[in-house]
Amino acid sequence: MPSVFVQGRSVPSYPPLAPEARRGKVRRITEAGEEVLHRPCRDVTEFGPDLAALIDDMFLTMYAADGAGLAANQVGVDLRLFVYDCPDDDGVRHVGHIVNPVLEPLDPAGRRLLVEGEGCLSVPGAVMDVPRPDRAVVRGLDKDGGPLVVEGTGYFARCLAHETDHTNGYVYLDRLSKQERKEALRQVAARREEVLARRAANEAALSA
Repeated sequence: MPSVFVQGRSVPSYPPLAPEARRGKVRRITEAGEEVLHRPCRDVTEFGPDLAALIDDMFLTMYAADGAGLAANQVGVDLRLFVYDCPDDDGVRHVGHIVNPVLEPLDPAGRRLLVEGEGCLSVPGAVMDVPRPDRAVVRGLDKDGGPLVVEGTGYFARCLAHETDHTNGYVYLDRLSKQERKEALRQVAARREEVLARRAANEAALSA
């Protein structure tokens, strides 16, 4: 089985960081409670150098934050777009970006829910169990406006669902009970400063 898929297609090899990151700059990551995270994002309608530059910045920002995925509204941009560099449960690496993503509904008879720990770069320091289907299919476009279909299983399916949620104005806290949400926010209060310090150190190392 190929070990890396880029934009949904297998490749024989790939560098540790996506090439886009070399052209990008780190942006501030928005946090839960900021308005841009809690409303549906606008469709991307213009494809060109500005969109490509945003994707470059999102990749570098994601790596600096030790993330597996990052949506545009997590860097304060109200557009339906996310990037990812995420393994699945078989250790296969998936790297790419999706513009205007739509998560396909799955047949309830053929899907299985996995309840596993989930975090979010916009909820720094918290990890909570969240049920997600073990498979995901996302349709959208690439940065040039070409059609794109990306499929994932296991942890990568969780990533695809999580990031598509962001473009629809949801954070994973919205999928928790009131008590669970309170626990997640307690974790943020306890760990946020440590997480932000680690991100700053990573940013310095990446720019060295």
